[in-house]
Amino acid sequence: MHYTIDPAQIAAFEDFARAWMRLVARHGGVHHGYFLPAEGASDKAEALFSFESLAAYERYRARFGTDPEFVAADRIRDDSGCVVRYERTFMRPLLPTD
Repeated sequence: MHYTIDPAQIAAFEDFARAWMRLVARHGGVHHGYFLPAEGASDKAEALFSFESLAAYERYRARFGTDPEFVAADRIRDDSGCVVRYERTFMRPLLPTD
């Protein structure tokens, strides 16, 4: 996920990110972390997570908007305005083969 965030709301974005890392792990995915601005002015953040299959991801996505934990995580974003916009990109990992 590619995020444009409100730099004044980094703490709220971190709360939002922690909530989603727990939810991804609890519902069958592997969260590889959020990458936040470290130095200088920036409004970009990235998140990487994976599921074993598209079907597993779709089961996870089916909870959006209905599961109370998912709604609560989104409420952090909505109430704080920490996320200006986001974009999903679907990729598959190519891992080293040593």
